[in-house]
Amino acid sequence: MFDVIYLSFGVAAWLIVGYKSRAWFRDRSNADLGLACVMTGGVATVFLFSAPSLYRAFDRLTGVANLAMVFLYSSVVVFAAGALVLLLRWTAGESAAARRARNRARVAVGAVAALWAVAITGFVVGRPDAVEHPRDFSTAYTDSPGVMLFLVLYLAIFGMSSAALGTLCPRLAARLGTTYLARGLRLLAAGCWLGLGYCACKVIGFVLSWTGHPALWLSNGVAPMSASVAALMVLAGFALPAAGPRVAAWRRLRRLSPLWRTVTALSPEVTMEASAWAARWPFADLEWRANRQMAEIRDVQRGIRRHVESDAVDIARERARAVALDDRQLAAVAEAAALRRGLENRAVGHVPAHGADSVVVSSGTAPAELAAEYEHLALVADVYHSPLIETVLTELRQRSSMARG
Repeated sequence: MFDVIYLSFGVAAWLIVGYKSRAWFRDRSNADLGLACVMTGGVATVFLFSAPSLYRAFDRLTGVANLAMVFLYSSVVVFAAGALVLLLRWTAGESAAARRARNRARVAVGAVAALWAVAITGFVVGRPDAVEHPRDFSTAYTDSPGVMLFLVLYLAIFGMSSAALGTLCPRLAARLGTTYLARGLRLLAAGCWLGLGYCACKVIGFVLSWTGHPALWLSNGVAPMSASVAALMVLAGFALPAAGPRVAAWRRLRRLSPLWRTVTALSPEVTMEASAWAARWPFADLEWRANRQMAEIRDVQRGIRRHVESDAVDIARERARAVALDDRQLAAVAEAAALRRGLENRAVGHVPAHGADSVVVSSGTAPAELAAEYEHLALVADVYHSPLIETVLTELRQRSSMARG
């Protein structure tokens, strides 16, 4: 069971690494993104080596028992070193401070490397037997000073970097509002603090073992479980800034597509040709396609203004108020009615004597943000074929017939 769980997490984590690396290769100047790729790769490697079968297979291949644990913990140290570098970079301000931060980062990485070299030496000297311990390594060698030096230095490096990153990320997130980057930083911070819980469980387990009261359930049960959840949270924190906007774009596409298909079928001249990749893969260019759909809907609206009666929006508002809709729904109903009426009149070549100045209706607070405008158009799509719109259109048709008569 542990093999399936950890290998599945490891494969998923490496897919995230590949996705982020692809973005980094397109923007090599983004050092933070490069660091995120390295740190994510460290977490992904931890999952792979946590699988008992891979752990034992690696040791059989190298001929050194428990060497996989060195690689596993080294991957955590890589994450920790990356966290310290990010910490120094993010706290630097102007160019002079940035240069000092780079120098400090080199010193920090050098110090971590030196400490880890001492830790590995302790492992080499203190490893007393050739028995594999993929699940209980930290409790099997509590009487071995060399291995304990290895474990204590590992926990110190990981704990210090986790505490530093867990403290800094919420501060940075507070400056970024409700963006996906802010959410990712908060999730990353939560993963770091849970990682500190893992360190605490290990240290308490050591102390209990030394005092003659071993708590295997804590060291070999609670600690690895908390570490696994923490690693997943860290991966999610790194992935969210990239995945969040794409998920949001997919949702917008799903909601806008019916309206977009309807209006562009009647105005094909406004549509742009989709990329060949987007035609083959439905999740390609999601944000671009969402932006394109909104822009093409707006193009149709601009083209039909003169075909919409000047009082069409007012009539739609009155009917919406009569059924106690809120301001957002009222604006969506008015815009949907005007859009349908304009397309209907244009289809028969009817141009009212007094056309509408605009068929784009604000919901009281103009949607200055792109996300708010998407939500507004999605509401328009939701009510486009509603009975209320049919009622408004029926009244407009009757008024138009009376005016002509």
